[in-house]
Amino acid sequence: MKVKICGITNMESARVAVDAGADFLGFVFAESRRKISPAVAKQIADQVPTHVKKVGVFVNESPEIINEISQYVGLDFIQLHGDETPEIASSLNRPIIKAWSIQDKIDPTTFSCKYYLIDSPKGAYRGGNGIAFDWSLLQNLPIQKEKLILAGGLNAENVASAIHSVHPAIIDVSSGVETNGQKDPIKIDAFVKIAKQAFQTLKESVER
Repeated sequence: MKVKICGITNMESARVAVDAGADFLGFVFAESRRKISPAVAKQIADQVPTHVKKVGVFVNESPEIINEISQYVGLDFIQLHGDETPEIASSLNRPIIKAWSIQDKIDPTTFSCKYYLIDSPKGAYRGGNGIAFDWSLLQNLPIQKEKLILAGGLNAENVASAIHSVHPAIIDVSSGVETNGQKDPIKIDAFVKIAKQAFQTLKESVER
């Protein structure tokens, strides 16, 4: 029952996300308007509290480069958002988050991962397209809820519904907390607060 703010590109956005209560920060090292250099990511990561986990997002990158960047930046997780094979995943030096588009053939049994992320259909880039999808499509996926990360078109207006519909372990947002392509402190704060409250409400309802 955690929140990941992805597409962090500067210290100010990272600080706002941490102060709001985010549990994960995502740095995109693939082609994207949110792409960040390893050097800048390291400057940010070095100032992030250890309880907030740093995730590096890669798309069809070589294992050698992924491992080099993850070691240099100090990543806690590696997110594979491309067509990586299970063999590549097993050669990496951090726990893996494997991402799929909802339109992909999803077979989590082929990957040994900490989490599985399900995103919207592909757009200009592999993720962060700001498009929601039909969450009922997740009902029959063979993924344990405690390993499921939900992404794709989430924002402060729909995140509570998403949590109550899907019951994911983690909610992942990027464009849904931006204004004019930049991270918006007000939107980040609102998103995290609403998501955390929805997770708490869901937990209480399950425990009754």
